[in-house]
Amino acid sequence: MTNQLLGRAGKPAPATSGGHTDLSEVGRAEATLRTFLHGLPGVDQVGAEQRAAMLATRSIKTTAKATAIDLAIRMVDLTTLEGADTPGKVRALAAKALRPDPADASCPSVAALCVYPAMVAEAAAVLAGSGVHLASVATAFPSGQAPLAVKLADTEAAVADGADEIDMVINRGAFLSGRYGEVHDEIVAVKEACDRASAARQGRGRAHLKVILETGELATYDNVRRASWLAMLAGADFIKTSTGKVASAATLSVTLVMLEAVRDFRAATGRQIGVKPAGGIRASKDAIRYLVMVNETAGEDWLHPDWFRFGASTLLNDLLMQRTKLATGVYSGPDYFTLD
Repeated sequence: MTNQLLGRAGKPAPATSGGHTDLSEVGRAEATLRTFLHGLPGVDQVGAEQRAAMLATRSIKTTAKATAIDLAIRMVDLTTLEGADTPGKVRALAAKALRPDPADASCPSVAALCVYPAMVAEAAAVLAGSGVHLASVATAFPSGQAPLAVKLADTEAAVADGADEIDMVINRGAFLSGRYGEVHDEIVAVKEACDRASAARQGRGRAHLKVILETGELATYDNVRRASWLAMLAGADFIKTSTGKVASAATLSVTLVMLEAVRDFRAATGRQIGVKPAGGIRASKDAIRYLVMVNETAGEDWLHPDWFRFGASTLLNDLLMQRTKLATGVYSGPDYFTLD
């Protein structure tokens, strides 16, 4: 059924070894890409929102809650993306990424620190060899409104300075205008830029690419599904909801649609893609709701920092407060931890 569902021009897509579908040619022509994306099943808006609301009511026991909080901490991309960022602030935040709670050595590190390209070298000096990833937004973040050559230079500079993850933004104007091939080819070009820059800094592995859809500007769940598939077809390692710079950021229902997309993409192709909701996730209870949704929608394989992240600047402190409460029975208060 999956192969038939994802077929082109009403025909089943060709299967490769292991029963997976060969989608490598879909992005080669604008007409083929359009046919494919508009052939995806539509999203039932009411159904998606009701399911997200239902999953949000799930509760977990205290012992499981402690495990969930530690997992959520390990999934945080600790982020500072402000015009007033300074080298000192970035170095301090990098130290916090390594040791979120200096008073408790059992507290895990976060997944990554995410900064602007100009601050990558500062963060890299602190994080080198730690296992904490260094992410950088690029491609004229947050608008994405720059010539491709500028976006590629932005990407290569960040990787050269030490970033091992790039968070790029798609051209929403092109997507909403139906110029899917242009969006696809730009993602491919940025991924190739990541690979070139990674190869030049020998021995540090390939920089992964997270593709930001800016779902708040896509207007419909159908567009979110199409943009998710478009990014994955173009080679994204992660798909990400938002820049955090628009009013409508991550929501449970939008993330549900994206989780369904990565689940179906793996079923079709055998390739697993990560998901990163970002923007507006501030409370531990919300993070746990997302973890429940991941488990119920995509499955346990995605319950790992390699496949699910939270893009957040303030979530970490609330997770640390809840973690301390579970361990000691006393709330530490918001001013016990550094304000970011």
